[in-house]
Amino acid sequence: MYNINDAVVYGSNGVCVITAIEERDFSGENVEYYILQPVNNSKNTFYVPTSNYALKNKMRSIYSRKEIDSLISSMGDECSIWIDDNFQRKEEYRKIIDKGDRRELVRLIKTLWQKNIELGQKHKKLHSTDERFLKDAENILYSEFAYSLDIPVEEVVDYIRKHV
Repeated sequence: MYNINDAVVYGSNGVCVITAIEERDFSGENVEYYILQPVNNSKNTFYVPTSNYALKNKMRSIYSRKEIDSLISSMGDECSIWIDDNFQRKEEYRKIIDKGDRRELVRLIKTLWQKNIELGQKHKKLHSTDERFLKDAENILYSEFAYSLDIPVEEVVDYIRKHV
């Protein structure tokens, strides 16, 4: 169970703070909700029923600095997960984004960075879908890193480079 003021990663929405845990009547009955406020977007609010396992399962505790540093130190060992078939690649990358597993997000980011460099040498660019997956994965991971490390999101890549 989470508490008020806990920071969590909520699905692909990045870091959110639980601002309240209260009952609301959205569908004719009172249900208890976690009320989540994204740290980088004060215009959105998410209501997660405390009794809904599937939605609650999208909430993950924030990594500590030690866990982030450990993840960063293992980045060099991660292998590419490029899939040549566009449809299969889209399906697999969507699953990675939805699941939010940090190690898989690192593999996805690394794969798409490498592919972008490879294509750039041929004067080509990533497919727009792959660019979107890269931006989504970076948003999820970098917002958590920035929050936990207490640095601006713009400094996360430099932090990673210094610690790889």
